[in-house]
Amino acid sequence: MEFLIAAISLGFLGSFHCVGMCGPIAMALPLGRETQFKRIAGTLLYNLGRVTTYGVFGLLFGLLGKGFVIGGYQQGLSVVLGVLILLTLLFPKQLNSETRLTKVILPLVSKVKSLLGNLFKRTSYPSLYLIGVLNGLLPCGLVYLGVAGAIATGEAWKGSLFMMVFGLGTLPAMFFVSMASSAVSLDWRNKIRRAVPVFVGLMAFVLILRGLNLGIPYMSPELSKTDCTKHSCCHKK
Repeated sequence: MEFLIAAISLGFLGSFHCVGMCGPIAMALPLGRETQFKRIAGTLLYNLGRVTTYGVFGLLFGLLGKGFVIGGYQQGLSVVLGVLILLTLLFPKQLNSETRLTKVILPLVSKVKSLLGNLFKRTSYPSLYLIGVLNGLLPCGLVYLGVAGAIATGEAWKGSLFMMVFGLGTLPAMFFVSMASSAVSLDWRNKIRRAVPVFVGLMAFVLILRGLNLGIPYMSPELSKTDCTKHSCCHKK
């Protein structure tokens, strides 16, 4: 399934962005002075928490995408999502300015950060898992890109699987950061963060290409008239 290849590629290549953005959380996990086995188990539980949240996101947004498929708008949706992602790259300041949506999100983010602060005071396995769950709720451009991919799958289960595989793709880099935090310098993380927009732009281009119906296998498959109508609820009796 090509959508799984896209998901793990997005997660793995984009995980360098995670190192820059979420690295501080991963490096500050309350692992204490446990044995190496317990540190590994705790780190995996933290990442499993992130994957859980991503899976729920994928389920919800995949279900949203299914509505576009039924209406025959999947290709148009793919183009629109790609264009929106490009706009966020070209006009970041304008799109990050204070809006009504920002006013709604900021209190929620503050609440999540407060809960994270309380969990960091504990060293139990459930706490580490919940830190990962809450970490997945924090605003992240890479996750938004993953959500766009989940919507484009056009199915709830595909969207959920897409986001979980995306999360697993970020696991190697995030695991390394948690286990060897001293080896990841601030300068290195900043360099990686600056390279991320290039990758995001490529993904946006792929989404646009996918919706143009050019007949290119995997990249821009041609949607036949049969495909356009097979989801229609209007059937001849």
